Amino acid sequence: MDVSGQAERRQGAAKTKTESGPRARTKRIMLDAAMRLMQEGQIPSVTDVAEEAQVSRATAYRYYPTQAALIQATVDEALEPILAWQSESEDPAQRMDELLTFLYPRMEMYEAPLKAALRLALDQWARGHAGKMGGEVVMARGNRIRLLASAIAPLKRSLGPRRFERLSQALSLIFGTEAFVVLKDIWGLDIKQAEDVALWTCHALIRSAVDEADGSRRTPVRRARKKPGS
Repeated sequence: MDVSGQAERRQGAAKTKTESGPRARTKRIMLDAAMRLMQEGQIPSVTDVAEEAQVSRATAYRYYPTQAALIQATVDEALEPILAWQSESEDPAQRMDELLTFLYPRMEMYEAPLKAALRLALDQWARGHAGKMGGEVVMARGNRIRLLASAIAPLKRSLGPRRFERLSQALSLIFGTEAFVVLKDIWGLDIKQAEDVALWTCHALIRSAVDEADGSRRTPVRRARKKPGS
């Protein structure tokens, strides 16, 4: 999801949770309806959710003007606690442990909406590639960039910008819905097994990055030999 705009979406999600009255109840009814349809394997349209929630289409579109906005709202609800994650540890491996052991159970709890969001993002990519998106709002993605950078922040100085970014990129391969699909659906792992693989991979990547940085600092810089007579 696009990092720009995340604060606004988090504020909106928090506001939804603290709102009261008819508007908040209608939003809750619609989100619950969307979740039920996603549990059945659908990527529901706003009209589908209106019918399931037994509200008028006009009302539904006032709250969620597009399918992407609706799916985004369900994802925001799933990810809200994760986006607020922080750690007091100074050990990057420990920080990744804390983040992943918090993330994976939450992803299992909201597996249906997260997979629906992934399917919609892929569908939008295909339609965009074919020039058929029109003015449709694109699903935003990129939360993992900020979260992973935060998790390994203690390594930023010692690794340097290039190695730090590469480690973040490598860690992103086992963080998020895509990794969840590979480990659970393709390998058939349960949530604890998937989490263990993710943690092992994180530790291996962090060790490799640290060892590489340490090795480069220990290796003396070779000076070019002067040519005879120069």
